[in-house]
Amino acid sequence: MEAATRTLIDLALAEDIGSGDVTSSYFVAADRQARAFVVARKEGIISGTEVAREVFLSVDPTLEVEVMVPDGSRVSEGAMAICVAGRARSILTAERTALNFLQRLSGVATLTRTYVDELVGTQAAVLDTRKTTPGYRLLEKKAVLDGGGTNHRMGLHDRAMVKDNHLVADGSLEALQAAILKLKSERPKVEVELEADRLEQVEAFLTLEGVDYILLDNMSLEELEAALALRGDRGRPYFEASGGVNLSTIRNIALTGVDFISVGALTHSAPALDIGLDFIPLL
Repeated sequence: MEAATRTLIDLALAEDIGSGDVTSSYFVAADRQARAFVVARKEGIISGTEVAREVFLSVDPTLEVEVMVPDGSRVSEGAMAICVAGRARSILTAERTALNFLQRLSGVATLTRTYVDELVGTQAAVLDTRKTTPGYRLLEKKAVLDGGGTNHRMGLHDRAMVKDNHLVADGSLEALQAAILKLKSERPKVEVELEADRLEQVEAFLTLEGVDYILLDNMSLEELEAALALRGDRGRPYFEASGGVNLSTIRNIALTGVDFISVGALTHSAPALDIGLDFIPLL
């Protein structure tokens, strides 16, 4: 498990348990055994099962935790995703934190699949963004993959995204080309993406060497089609559409022929999937 995820689990448990679970300590016998099932209350895509499993084991390594459906699976209402058996106190103490992770990540995966389904029959792929919950980026981007989406850059370190604010100091095409070539020579594995909000910029950026992607920002369908015409049959750089994307617009955007469509809502606006825990005490 990634160190960042391990740290996130520890923080989540610490803020919830604090000095101890007083309810379970006083109202559940120490020797009481139980079995519990994590159950989907609504149809959706499951994500975060391994994180939830680690939460239970972090509270009590003696618990038996069985993941019953793998991440990325579509589950129906009432489907059982995880079975946990062992000390009742431990299961109850871990319950809320485990469900918080599962509900959040499954919500991201479910919303992503809804967008992905809109693109069936087109060549476009759905991209996530950096608009993630602080600390949750690795998990939320994994959830996007579980939903059938595609990850954009993980952070500022693995792709250069040159936006208008980066060009304020010196926006000349010559300076931009020099910076791209310098980056490519020093860090050849880092891809370069340029943001364009006007067709004139697209035309200019297509003359540059070393550009991997052009982000078509807030362009109309007609402008997107015109941008594709400027690229012609070269196929590169890749074109990414962004801005004004929702479930009612994404298919028409894809039909223009763009390669990728970025959707910030996948992570910043995904509703939690309703998931609960059914508890069965054992004698």
